[in-house]
Amino acid sequence: MSWKPEVDQIERRNEMARMLGGEDSIKRQHANGRLTVRERIGLIADEGSFREIGAMTGKATYDENHNLVSVRPANAVIGTAKINGRKVAIDGDDYTIRGGSSEATVSEKWIYAENYALEMRMPLIRLVESAGGSVRLVEQQGSTKIPGYPTWLMASTLGYIPVVAMALGPCAGLGALKAACAHFSIMVKGTSQVFAGGPPVVERGMGIKVDKEELGGSDIHTRASGVINNEAKDEEEALSLARRFLSYMPSSVFETPPVIECDDPVDRAEEELLSIIPRERRRIYKMRRLIELVMDKGSVLETSPRYGRSIITCLARLGGRPVGVIGNDPMHYGGGLTRAAAEKMEAFIDICDTFHLPIVNFVDQPGTIVGPEAEKMGTVKGSVRVVSAIEQSRVPWCAIVVRRLYGLAGTAYGRLQGINLHYAWPSARWGSIPISGGVEAAYKSELSKLSEEERQARLEELEAYYDHLESPFLTAERFKVPDIIDPRQTRAVLNDWLDDAWRILPEQVGVKGRTIRL
Repeated sequence: MSWKPEVDQIERRNEMARMLGGEDSIKRQHANGRLTVRERIGLIADEGSFREIGAMTGKATYDENHNLVSVRPANAVIGTAKINGRKVAIDGDDYTIRGGSSEATVSEKWIYAENYALEMRMPLIRLVESAGGSVRLVEQQGSTKIPGYPTWLMASTLGYIPVVAMALGPCAGLGALKAACAHFSIMVKGTSQVFAGGPPVVERGMGIKVDKEELGGSDIHTRASGVINNEAKDEEEALSLARRFLSYMPSSVFETPPVIECDDPVDRAEEELLSIIPRERRRIYKMRRLIELVMDKGSVLETSPRYGRSIITCLARLGGRPVGVIGNDPMHYGGGLTRAAAEKMEAFIDICDTFHLPIVNFVDQPGTIVGPEAEKMGTVKGSVRVVSAIEQSRVPWCAIVVRRLYGLAGTAYGRLQGINLHYAWPSARWGSIPISGGVEAAYKSELSKLSEEERQARLEELEAYYDHLESPFLTAERFKVPDIIDPRQTRAVLNDWLDDAWRILPEQVGVKGRTIRL
């Protein structure tokens, strides 16, 4: 006699799990403009690669003869899959069952997926859509519980494997924590929200009436708070962004980042770089265009583009090798360092250092933003934290000073300890303060005694004199900057540096030296 009846029951139970919360619940999910958790997994994973764990978990009902009647599955779908041929672990919330509530699920199930990813050294993907706790559920369970999940190794996970979280619907309480506690987080515009407590909680506790979007929509968290990195126009774009982010990351801190084949010449010289920095100092330019001209074509993925906008952070490739790229954006605060920009830069440096991505910094730093609001925000402390993050990093650094480098924030261009490799373009200028403002302050007494016409002539004379002293070539004569380069040669210079950096990277950061090719 075989075990065929029990094997048939396995398939029957799996089929019940695939039905999620039932046909009506799935229709409501689609009517709200959102995919189901299984549809999301189907889009993000390589075709046919998802291997589910715990499909039978749930609440079963039996007849009087102990025959299975039905199973209401747990509202967490977990397992492993492949993305671009590499294994990942997936923790997905099922909103069609009790709104994906963290109180209604079997917590051991999603925690198992996260701990599996940590132990097996593979990236973790969270598909988050959870309504959080519920008073009615407390009533059903018969007691309350102390907050927290002792077996969830949240902090350890961030230190060892890449974590990507997507907020794909309402995410409250634990859902908000799971969405924000990641190296790369994404929200979908209009259909996802993140908050510690939803509108009813806010109204009861604070007397404020607010809707879900006003409280925790993507415009709030990708622009104002910085809780979430990127905004996607729809779920398909969010899932695509997640796949792309992971393509730059090693599977864990125990490996070097993956390399892809690249047919973009390492010494490609773009004529546009020769004139991209305006001679007129007050004119702005497009730093993103500069970065695109230097990096491998089509390889730039910007992170947190709407937050801390005076700093640009992105992942890119040079000769197929992943790097972290930082640049000042003169279109926002002149590229100066705000508290938000400092927090963004600090977090990005930490991610690059954790996962062994060498860092390229395109510098046009006018200094730390000043003024009453900047002081209230603690911008100076933000600058200090950025400098500390740089000095504590271990990955190779290379800075290219393309225009300005001034003040306290100016010290945050690269790691000052060690060889401190940096190059300058002929357009570069640096110092404690910009000459244009410093001259007038230094000669205030003399200038105050002159007529307006005489004052202007004298000021122009002084600025011309100090402009000469500010020339990068004078600094290079004293070897205070290693070299001044033709802007068109920047890609070749960086690829040459990365040849050296990539060779020593495994020893420098203490990982295996094998190169993974995607």
